[in-house]
Amino acid sequence: MSDSQFKKMTNGDIAVSGTLGFNEVETVLNDSHVFFDGQADLVFDLDQVDKTDSAGLALLLDWMKVAKKSGQSIGFKKIPKQMLDIAHVSGLDDILPIV
Repeated sequence: MSDSQFKKMTNGDIAVSGTLGFNEVETVLNDSHVFFDGQADLVFDLDQVDKTDSAGLALLLDWMKVAKKSGQSIGFKKIPKQMLDIAHVSGLDDILPIV
């Protein structure tokens, strides 16, 4: 069960809200597959994510792999500080497509 939600914004971004933790990311990943249709470039706005951990960062990496498979470009904006800190410590901050 996940309290995370997606909302397509008028500018085309996909707003993500709620928690992106170990208990939620599998459901969030499954629910997000609708966006990976090979049709449009993707920008996930993470401004409304209230809790995250390393599983949230793993989710972003999974989204990058799925986007590559579907031929879509992907970007992330307003990444939570905690997630950026984990990415920095892990040496992954340079590969995240931050917009």
